[in-house]
Amino acid sequence: MDDSSSKLLDAICEIRDLVRLLAEPAIAERDKKLRTELRRLVGKSQKKSKAVLLMDGSRKQAIIQRESGINQGDLSILVKQLKTANLIRADAKEPALNISVPSTFFDGEEDE
Repeated sequence: MDDSSSKLLDAICEIRDLVRLLAEPAIAERDKKLRTELRRLVGKSQKKSKAVLLMDGSRKQAIIQRESGINQGDLSILVKQLKTANLIRADAKEPALNISVPSTFFDGEEDE
């Protein structure tokens, strides 16, 4: 990729990130019930919350397990629960959340 294409891509990514930041309150309101259910399923487990944040469709469950430190059985159960709650896409081998959540979603108990 040449220098001008790289700069253009960087600018587009920056604009995308700013739009996401501005849209977050509207997204949170739209997905309020799903986000509440996600918080309920994850609970206060740091390993589960880290695993969920890694679910972007680009990682297999084994990689999510290794990177989050969650037990394989716990991850399998969590994925099944998320699928039942319609919180992840159909492919449970490389799970991806159906809703967007900020990286700080599990940091506080308040609704975001």
